[in-house]
Amino acid sequence: MYTNTLIKIFNRDLTKLKYEIECYSTERKLWIVDKSITNSAGNLCLHLVGNLNHFIGAVLGNTGYLRQRNLEFSLKDVPRRELLKQIDDTILVVTETLIQLSSADLDGLYPIEVFKEPMTTEYFLTHLVHHLAYHLGQINYHRRLLDASND
Repeated sequence: MYTNTLIKIFNRDLTKLKYEIECYSTERKLWIVDKSITNSAGNLCLHLVGNLNHFIGAVLGNTGYLRQRNLEFSLKDVPRRELLKQIDDTILVVTETLIQLSSADLDGLYPIEVFKEPMTTEYFLTHLVHHLAYHLGQINYHRRLLDASND
């Protein structure tokens, strides 16, 4: 079933997110923005965790998670260990929620309208996989760019 595929991809990419956060040579570099790079890796990590906990955990899994999207981009200097814990917690929420979905759930409409038009849950979950991968690539590039500098 497609949920098994989604679980594997989300787990793979969230595990890779942990790896990227762990690989920064200094914790300070997680929060650097420079020139046209407007989001730090730390803020992108908070954004991904908030996004998945809201759209998968709260909406589909009824976890009660309350998203504070503005804080995903305004909080600074969250300790690396806290980011890693939030990623681990997100892996559990995503897995536990997706494992409960049936084929009928995937074929049905996603419970809230996100893009100003109805879409299936399968479509939106596929979007979320790509959203995670997109920002994961940005974090990887951010890390390699900063760690290549001598500061």
